[in-house]
Amino acid sequence: MAIIDVKTAQGVKQLEEFLSNKSYICGYEPTKADVETFSALEVSQAKTPNVLRWYNHIKSFSDKERAQFPDQKSEFIVTAGSSAKPADDEDDVDLFGSDDEEDEEAERIRQERLKAYSEKKATKKVVIAKSSIVLDVKPWDDETDMKQLEQQVRTIVMDGLVWGASKLVEIAFGIKKLQIMCIVEDDKVSVDALVETIQEFEDFVQSVDIAAFNKI
Repeated sequence: MAIIDVKTAQGVKQLEEFLSNKSYICGYEPTKADVETFSALEVSQAKTPNVLRWYNHIKSFSDKERAQFPDQKSEFIVTAGSSAKPADDEDDVDLFGSDDEEDEEAERIRQERLKAYSEKKATKKVVIAKSSIVLDVKPWDDETDMKQLEQQVRTIVMDGLVWGASKLVEIAFGIKKLQIMCIVEDDKVSVDALVETIQEFEDFVQSVDIAAFNKI
């Protein structure tokens, strides 16, 4: 049975090779062998992607969850022996990355998500709130020229206002009212202002009522 000292660069290299084709120290699920190896490792910087992947995965479990891992014998013996290390040891490696690197990665991910959100928002179709309105325009009497009354109403021009179909509806005693439909953009056209503008045609219009009002 091999002995791996994970306190040394050689031991880390051996562990890296071992994990190159395995997800865990033993079998196909985390076990006490993973906890033992995890606890023995030092947090240092190293270019060991397989060890780093495995370490971060085991680290994602809580202490309580790791304590519940099943027992399993490892294929090797993990030691954490302290070996003398020369001051100029070029093999000295940092296994798991600094907090600065983790912060930079988190910031990069955040910026990518913000960029994706901004692009999605930019291409999203803007919905313009509109309303369909039917107005009852009543004349003074049966002698009012209803054709000319309608022409006067349709001379009203507002940004966001579109006139639609119209018809004459009999009220009583031969008097007819003009019932006219229009579409307005809610943010641009005030219905009260539109009614007041129609009522300014005092020679033709007695009153204006809203017969129907629907959001579209």
